[in-house]
Amino acid sequence: MRVALAGLGDIGLGAHLPALRRHPSVRLVRLVDPDAGRREAAAAQGIPVGADVDPGEVDGVVLATPPWVTPELVVRYARAGLFVLAEKPVATSVEAAGVYGQLSAEERGRVQVGLTYRHDPALQQLATWISEGTLGTPVLVRAHIYDEPYDPADVEHADRIIATLAHGTPVVHEGAHLFDWLSHLLGGQPESVDDAWSRMTRPGLPAANLTGARLSYPGGHQALVEFGWLTSALPRCELTFLGDRGLATLDGFTFQLRLRTAAEDREIRFPGDRMTRCFDLQVQRFVDLYDGACKAGVPSLDDGIAALRTAQLVAGRAL
Repeated sequence: MRVALAGLGDIGLGAHLPALRRHPSVRLVRLVDPDAGRREAAAAQGIPVGADVDPGEVDGVVLATPPWVTPELVVRYARAGLFVLAEKPVATSVEAAGVYGQLSAEERGRVQVGLTYRHDPALQQLATWISEGTLGTPVLVRAHIYDEPYDPADVEHADRIIATLAHGTPVVHEGAHLFDWLSHLLGGQPESVDDAWSRMTRPGLPAANLTGARLSYPGGHQALVEFGWLTSALPRCELTFLGDRGLATLDGFTFQLRLRTAAEDREIRFPGDRMTRCFDLQVQRFVDLYDGACKAGVPSLDDGIAALRTAQLVAGRAL
C-alpha cells in the first residue's frame, strides 16, 4: 500500500511515521506539510517531502492534521479515490463536520478515524468484563482525562495548546477518544448529558481548560467524566468501572488493567508500550481496509462524528 503522511507535527513524526515504517505492507512515498520549516526538518527522514499529496502516486493518506483543517482534506482525498486515515477529532464541531455529507457511501467507507486507542486489547478485555457481568450491572464509570501540563519554560508547547484551546475545550479533543470508548463499552451512544461544568484556571485563556459532566448510557450505566489541560500539576489519568460485583481500573497512560472482586485481585499488563501497540494495530486496520478485509473503516467516520457530537453536547451544557 503506497501511503503519504500529511502533517509533520509531533503526532505525525512521533507516532504515525514510525508505525507506518514498521508495517511490512506499507510503502511511505511522501511526507507532506504546508509549512516549509517542517518540510525541511523532515527531509532527514529519507522520504520525499512535499507541500501537498498527489493522489496519482498513492493509494492512501494518513492525516495527522489539526481538526480545523481535517474535514476539507478528508473530503478532497476520499473523493479522489484514496483511502484516508484521519486523526481525531474529525472536526471542531458537528456543524463543521457537515462537509462530510458531500461523500458518497462508498467514499465514507474508505475513511478510517484515528481513534487509535480503541484498538488496544485492554478495551477488549473491559468490554468482555462488562458484557459478561464480571463487575455486575449497571456500572459507574469515573474517567479522569488530564494531559498537556503547563510548563512556563516550554513556551512552544504552551502556545500550541493554547492555540488548540481556541478551537474547543479539552472535552472536544480528548473527548473524541473517551466518548468513543464509552459507547463501545457501554452498548451505545449516551441517552443524556445530565449535567456539566467548566472552569478556567487562570484569566486570558481562550476557553475553559477544565470540563466535567455526568452522562447516562443504555442499560442504566452512568459515567462521570473530567477533562483538563494546562495546569502545572495533573491529577492521575485513569478510568474506573465499578459495579456491585467488582472494580476494574484502567491506567490512562499505560493501559494496564487491575480487576478486584470478592474472588480475585489481579493485574493485566499487555506487551510493549501503549502507543506502539495501538498505532501498529491501527495501521493494520488501515491495510485491511485497503485490502478489502474490512468493508468500512474501523473506527468509522460515523463513529468519529458520534464521539464529536457527545463532546459538543457536554461542552454546550457546561457553558
